[in-house]
Amino acid sequence: MKILGISAYYHDAAVCLTENGKILFAAQEERYSRIKNDASFPGKAIAACMEYTGIRLQDVDAIVYYEKPFLKLERLLHTYLMHAPKGLRSFVQAMQVWSKEKLFIKQNIYSALKDIDDSFQKKQVALLFSEHHLSHAASAFFCSGFTEAAILTTDGVGEYATTSLAQGCRNNITTLREIHFPHSLGLLYSAATYYLGFKVNSDEYKVMGLAAYGQPEHPETQEYIRIIEKDLIHIHEDGSYKLITDHFTYMHALRMVDDKVWLQLFGLQKRATEEPLTQQHCNFAYAFQKVTEKVVLLLCRELKRITGSEYLCLAGGVALNSVINGIVKDSDLFKEIFIQPAGGDAGGAIGAALAAYHIHFKQERTIILPDAMQNSLLGSAFSPDEVAVIQQSHPQFYLCADEQELCEKTARHIAEGKVIGWFQGRMEFGPRALGNRSILADARHPEMQKHLNLAIKNRESFRPFAPAVLEEDVQAYFEMTGTSPYMLQVHPIKKEYRCPLPEHYTDLSMNEKLYTIKSAFPAVTHVDMSARIQTVNQSQHPLFYQLIHTFKQQTGCGMLVNTSFNVKDEPIVCTPADAYQCFIKTGMDVLVIGNCIFYK
Repeated sequence: MKILGISAYYHDAAVCLTENGKILFAAQEERYSRIKNDASFPGKAIAACMEYTGIRLQDVDAIVYYEKPFLKLERLLHTYLMHAPKGLRSFVQAMQVWSKEKLFIKQNIYSALKDIDDSFQKKQVALLFSEHHLSHAASAFFCSGFTEAAILTTDGVGEYATTSLAQGCRNNITTLREIHFPHSLGLLYSAATYYLGFKVNSDEYKVMGLAAYGQPEHPETQEYIRIIEKDLIHIHEDGSYKLITDHFTYMHALRMVDDKVWLQLFGLQKRATEEPLTQQHCNFAYAFQKVTEKVVLLLCRELKRITGSEYLCLAGGVALNSVINGIVKDSDLFKEIFIQPAGGDAGGAIGAALAAYHIHFKQERTIILPDAMQNSLLGSAFSPDEVAVIQQSHPQFYLCADEQELCEKTARHIAEGKVIGWFQGRMEFGPRALGNRSILADARHPEMQKHLNLAIKNRESFRPFAPAVLEEDVQAYFEMTGTSPYMLQVHPIKKEYRCPLPEHYTDLSMNEKLYTIKSAFPAVTHVDMSARIQTVNQSQHPLFYQLIHTFKQQTGCGMLVNTSFNVKDEPIVCTPADAYQCFIKTGMDVLVIGNCIFYK
């Protein structure tokens, strides 16, 4: 049975094709349209899916949309009526979108599919709709290697649900508790994102990165935490919570909060997008991060209590907060955790397809170990012809005889301090580059973080980079147990690799903290001595493993800097042509595509 899952019309549109419960292909529309967080119907991604798999649309048994639009419309109408006459402008804007895209969603989906393949006949294929949080939960549980597990889904909002506690058992998922809109942990964090001058539904990870610069014991930081827990959110011991909605405007306005109200609350002006970041902003970010951590940990404890499960699955946008994930892992509440690597709405396409297969069609699961995500290498691959085109226009290249020579030469370039664009095999699904669409560098280089941020990525200097570490070496470098193949857990670096810090380090400015050498691996060590870790397994990711292993043989270091192959405000590269353009217009030194090495 072949099922096509679709997420679209909000953000991170994506497609997933499964056959008998196995993922054949998954990709986001942004990679093909080249529009960051593209929310439009994933027509280009679907076309790429059909091309890669050789499966036609008329061969598909069911198409599943990742949420129930009319339930969401019901919630929107109810919310606007509750706040009338406020929110007229927001209401008109929302209804314009609904009238164009969502009100006639069945017709729009069928029409878009017909545009992709004019032989497609809607009568041949069932069109189903999954609930938003069920899609999230299914994307985590059905992709995990667990027969049974507790499931926590936390995001902005689906139809009504914003937080869901559920339990999965074989081919079924049972919802145990829900928290409903307007009370939302994800929207609380997004409100902070907005107030810090970042883009909502896109830049929440910047708040997470900025939080590490906060001063935990500073009176200002503690006051921010007190204000949040007194005036913004009431938290109960079982993890349930309620927002003080008087201090938010997202229910009826185009902004998350009333800037004047929050100025009175916090004594901090909303930051303009290009305004310099200050220690106040860092302390503010830290406070929201800590409160969010507190709620998620309480929810996990409650899930443990009511399910008794040894296993936990995490999904939803909040599951992409890797700092929280590390805390949950270190809590030892659960024996193992699995985090859906595409935890946001893109992953809903996977969940919708799998929920339909296992729950709607009642098909049994085949458990795949360690998980069914195949290292997230689920997207398009490239052809030798595409590489040949680049070779013709860029004659400065070397063709390696085999993978051993490729890894030896690339590792040597990295050890020399060069920045490598690394393009291999199938494209990753989700927000992380995991070794097929990556920019690689030496984690030991003291200037590499600054160089990558400013000369390569063209992004904020405070942003940290992640280490890709040989799975068998991770415990030698970091204080963690288990694995983290999807770069979704943050853990401290081991004390023996830390450098002595200046006196009163926590009182230093952002830039002073940033440019203080903190460990033997300064390019991947964040200001709080942590790192967002990717473990690399030989059997699951053989070529990337071979490269890091070769680098270790040459240098004694079993890790590399691994960041996504893109620049600020652009999606991760999809094709060799995308990679080449990014290589040419940035300060990258070397481009590797397949077994071909290009030089400037």
